[in-house]
This record gives sequence, C-alpha cells and structure tokens, in this order.
Amino acid sequence: MTTAIAWEYYRSLLAVLQHGSLSGAARALAITQPTVGRHVAALEQALGVTLFTRSQLGLLPTEVALALRPHAEAMEHTAALMERAASGQGQGVVGVVRISASEAVGVEVLPAILARLRARHPGLVVELVLSNKVQDLLRREADIAVRMLRPRQEQLVARKVGDIELGLHAHADYLARHGTPLDLDGMAHHAVIGYDEASPFVRNAGKAFQGFTRENFAWRCNSDLAQMALIRAGAGIGVCQSGLAARDPALRRVLPQAFSLPMETWVTMHEDLRGSLRCRATFDALVEGLRDYVASQPLI
Repeated sequence: MTTAIAWEYYRSLLAVLQHGSLSGAARALAITQPTVGRHVAALEQALGVTLFTRSQLGLLPTEVALALRPHAEAMEHTAALMERAASGQGQGVVGVVRISASEAVGVEVLPAILARLRARHPGLVVELVLSNKVQDLLRREADIAVRMLRPRQEQLVARKVGDIELGLHAHADYLARHGTPLDLDGMAHHAVIGYDEASPFVRNAGKAFQGFTRENFAWRCNSDLAQMALIRAGAGIGVCQSGLAARDPALRRVLPQAFSLPMETWVTMHEDLRGSLRCRATFDALVEGLRDYVASQPLI
C-alpha cells in the first residue's frame, strides 16, 4: 500500500458490518448505496483482500472483515470524541456531553439534576445513555458515567458520592392481601420480584443475595425500571432503592433490619477531559446532585 486509505472507507465497512447490507449501511450513514459499495470495493483493492462474500442471506463478512471491525470501531469512537471536543470550544459551557447511567438512576434521579444544569448552561447538549452495562470510558463510549462499582482504571477521574441503599419493598395493597413476612424465610410464601440474569452488581454482592435466586422468583426481569413498576403495581416484594421507594407513600419497607444493601456510587470520567469546561461542569453537577440524593435517603 503506497497511499493512505480514506477514513470514510472504514466507516462504510463498519456500517455494513453493523447493518448487514449495503442498503442498511447507506441509510445509517445518509449516503447512497452505490457510494457504500464503492467505498468497500476501494478498501478491498487498497488492502488486497476480500471483505464480504455474497450469499442468499446477503453479505457475509470474511475473517479479515471481522478482524478489522474492532479497529474500525476504535476509529469511530475517536472521530466522535474529536467532534465532541470541537463542539466544546469557545466561551462558556457549551457542546455535547455524553453521560452513562443505570436505568433506575438515569430515569428516576438524574433528570432533575441535569435540568438544573442545563438551566445554568443552555448551550450544553446532553446525551443520556441508560444501560446497566458498564460503558467503557477508556474507549469513550461515554464522557461521564455514574457507576455502582468502584472504577479500577488508573486513567479515570472518580469521585464517590456515597452509598445508595437497596431494600425490600412492597405496595401497601399487596401486604394487606398477603401479609408482611416476619423474616427472610417467610419470603418463600410471597411473590418475589427478581432478575432473569444476575447482573455484575448482583454477582459482586455475593452473600447479600443468598436465598434470592432466580428459581425462587415469581417475577423475573432484568430491567430495574420494570421491577420497580411491578412493586408499585402491587405484584409482589422486590428490591429497589430506598430513596426512590420513599417518594411513593403507598410503598412499604419490608424486613429493613434483615436486608439492607449499600451500593457504592461513583461519578467517573476520563482524565483527558479535565480541561473540558462542559465535562467539568457536568461532573461537578452530578456529584453535587447525587450527594443530595444520597443524603435524602430515609433512615432504617
């Protein structure tokens, strides 16, 4: 290879890998299908390899294409980072900041915090990624993350805001119909709301969730929001944040002395973003707002 390969060729390759066809890639990139085809063909010619084979199922990636995918994804992340960095230049706190958080925190806690932040800085554009998957800050899948596990990477700036407490809760109507368990053994006679697949947090909690196994659950769901909705609907007894349950006067804490699980809560970002005004302002606002939320939790 004697000439540099244009980035858009790799971008088209990645889009075809992600969407499975030239037409799907074209729609995702907002360009024409022939243009995507030319990019892939030019990349194949420049590299001297075959990237896709045609079949009745559509385009099938070769081993070479699959091997190139993580590198193309890294280029895509870098390009997105450059765009966000450029958008934040100039006076004041402006530009895009991408925040990752769990479903429950992202829906129930962060909106009020971020609304106050944007009222102070209307030039800020917030992208909120809600997932219980830990976003990779080193690969810049997000600028800032709210995590329930202590970050281990040295390249991250991290500040602990406190412990968010989890407890067993149920709707007053459910307890009126079925009674309140006197101990954890009594939970066997109740409809327990739990997970379908154990999350990293559940696995790390270890002994705290002993007896709360998938086989014992009447309701199984991996979504924290769905579990919270089932508790509010009176479907059974489930685990949720005590601070969120306290907002609903119809919810009751169950066995508070027998089951109380603190979640370490951290706000983290890549150390390279220290100099970004928009990221620093967002980081500080999240720390302040989440500390207030932690302090507002009811005492057992």
